[in-house]
Amino acid sequence: MIAAFVIWTVLAVVFLGLGIKTAGMEKPAGFFANVKAPEVKDVAGYNRAVSRLWIRYAVLFEVIGIPFLFLKQNSPLFLLVALAAVFLSLGLMIAYMNIESRYRA
Repeated sequence: MIAAFVIWTVLAVVFLGLGIKTAGMEKPAGFFANVKAPEVKDVAGYNRAVSRLWIRYAVLFEVIGIPFLFLKQNSPLFLLVALAAVFLSLGLMIAYMNIESRYRA
């Protein structure tokens, strides 16, 4: 299942890159696809918070993918990995909503 772990890692690197890119933006960073970025009172603080959120998500996403290195193909434990990714993503959205409410103008 090395191939699955490599694909998982590529996604984690994309999220990490998104976090790094967000930190240096001069305009408020958009979070959801096709949704305009909110008006915020402190752009630098908002972008820093969103950047840290994406970086933490990338690290946790990579940690969740580690079982791909040890599980056999078609193992039922992959369901746990998938559920962990779903709950991590839900946590990401909830954390972002808290950030947005804190920085909204």
